[in-house]
Formats: sequence, C-alpha cells, structure tokens
Amino acid sequence: MRIPFLRPSLPRAEELAPYLRRMDAAGIYSNYGPLARELEAELLRRRFGGQGAVTTVANATLGLMLAISAVKRPGRRWAILPSFTFAAGPLAVMWCGLQPYFVDVTRDAWTLDEAALDAALAELGDDVAVVMPGATFGTAMDLSGYERRRAAGLPVVVDAAPAMGAGDDGRQFGTGFAGAVVYSLHATKPFGIGEGGLVYSADAELISRIRRDANFGFNAERMAETPGLNAKLSEYGAAVGLAMLETFAQRRAERRRVARGYAQRFAASGLAQRGWQAQAPAADCPQFWPLLAPRGRSNAAVIAALAQAGIECRRYFAPACHQQPAFAAAGRGPLPVTEDLAARVLSLPFWEAMTDAEMDAVLEALIRWG
Repeated sequence: MRIPFLRPSLPRAEELAPYLRRMDAAGIYSNYGPLARELEAELLRRRFGGQGAVTTVANATLGLMLAISAVKRPGRRWAILPSFTFAAGPLAVMWCGLQPYFVDVTRDAWTLDEAALDAALAELGDDVAVVMPGATFGTAMDLSGYERRRAAGLPVVVDAAPAMGAGDDGRQFGTGFAGAVVYSLHATKPFGIGEGGLVYSADAELISRIRRDANFGFNAERMAETPGLNAKLSEYGAAVGLAMLETFAQRRAERRRVARGYAQRFAASGLAQRGWQAQAPAADCPQFWPLLAPRGRSNAAVIAALAQAGIECRRYFAPACHQQPAFAAAGRGPLPVTEDLAARVLSLPFWEAMTDAEMDAVLEALIRWG
C-alpha cells in the first residue's frame, strides 16, 4: 500500500457551476465582487458568530503583510515571532521593512513561549514594532495574554494560517481578538480554495484599513491614500470558497475523525514509551498530524525509512527559520526547544477521506521502522 502525504480535496466542477454562472451573469470578476462579499459575510456569520469583521485576501502571506503594515509601531525595528514556523511569516515581516527577532516555543504545544517573549521585550525595549505568534499546526492557542499586551500598546498579529476550522461551531479560533488574525485558504489547509486568505479582527476599523490597503490604498474617490498593494481575492476564488462552505461542516468532522484515529492508534502503539511525542494540545481541526521522533533519531532518517515502506511524510517546520539563509541577519534569543523540534519533527499522511486501513499502515510502519 502506497500512502501519499496529502490528497487535497476542493469542490468539484458541478459544485462550482452555480456560483460560476452567477459570476458570469454579474460580469464582475474581482474588486470585492458580490461573491467575495458573500463569502466574507457567510464566514463571519458561520465561523465567528457575526462578531467583528473580516476581509478576504489573495493569499495569507499578503494578509500578514497588510496586517503588519496596518498595526506596526512606526520607527521601530523588530518583529518578534517564533522560528518554528513557516517561512512566510518572517518573509512578510521583512517585506514590511522590519527585522525578524526569533524566540523559542513551548516544549509541548510548540507555540510561542510567552516567557521567552517577555525576555525579548525586556531586551529590545522600545524598538519592537509588532509581535506575531503562530497557531502551530492549527492549535487553538490561548490569546488572552496577547490581548492584554495589545491593549497595553503592543501591536499583535496572529499567524493562524492553518487554523480555519479550529474552535467550536460559531466560535472560530480568534473570535473576539482585537488585533489581526490571518488565516490561509490554500489548497492544503482545512478550508482550502486553491489560493486565498482571510483576515479577521474584532476591530472593524482595522479590517476596513486592511481592506483599503489591499486595493492599492484607494479611498472612495480611487485616490491612493496609503502605500497599498493589490491583494484582492478574485471572484473565481470566492466561488470555490462558497462551494466549500456548503460541505465544510462535513469536511471538518472528517478531519477530526482522522485526528482522533491517529491519536487513538498512537496511544495504543507504545511509541510514546519509546520516546515519540505528539503535540499537546493538538489542533482539533488539523492541517497535519505531527510527531517528534525520539531523541537521537533524526526526522530525515525516519522519513527515509518510511518512504521505503511506501509512506510519504514531510518535515514541518524543519529547518527552523533561523536555520535558513534568508534569515541569517535576523535577531534571536535562545532557541533550544526550537532546535530540538526541528531535528525531530515529522508530519504523518493526513487527509479527510483517510481510511482506518491507511492509518493502521502508517502506525505499523512507524512501530516497525521508528
């Protein structure tokens, strides 16, 4: 049995057809058209309980850039964020004219360590422009500490790229947060439309600014007021999003089923007693299902062994960002946990329609080769 890492599942052509016909009838294909506005309204209603405001963007990286630009403290140099994250985060920081400053993550949840954040804030003083924690692998992390820091004057942007679908029905992770929360709608994410993103905030004025800046910074007279860019989601992307909404509850339930299946099999496998570690708490609507190999076992060696058994795994996030050439000039605090994670983390095959037999095969191979 050969098992791929992912099998992305987007709406089929027949599911898209009604929305494409509406688009053609309207003759509008971009510029916050009727489908994009409907997608925003429905996501706000269904996922955030109507609280706050959202705007779609062409992708989450642009969403991060727009959010950072909108909230950053002027004249400051540093953006504090984890190194154990996808490269899009620090790249967005650099495109906004800031310098990344990497801090460590917690040993169990793998999200930004708030004690390490406080140490970095003490070291950098008044030269911090923004803080950008990440919802690692879609974990619904506690945002209360970041809300307190934001209310005290420290801008916060939450990189929640894999977290659309995390949280309870009508209470999406991020709901009520008055900073900016950025979600990816990439094909590999739980709510995938191909390419796209969503920015949420409880602060409707902040979303209004981000929306303006995503349309060249134009005001009502189409005069550029701010140094904006073009980050609008097309009506084609919005059509996929509206079709995805019709089946998302089922897809979300399927992801939870597979995650529970992996968790149960892992608990019964004896791998934890051999030094393997799962993320705790794990995401409730995960993008991937990650594990740490035992100390002394490199993730690359385990992935190569599993590949011999026909099972494809990947390394997220390894190398960590501070280990990549693009970020050689970044600042950083001590990163012992990050470096340990980067040496051992791997993600198992994961998709919505995964069968019990496929999960059994993955765990059997891990027990045999891990």
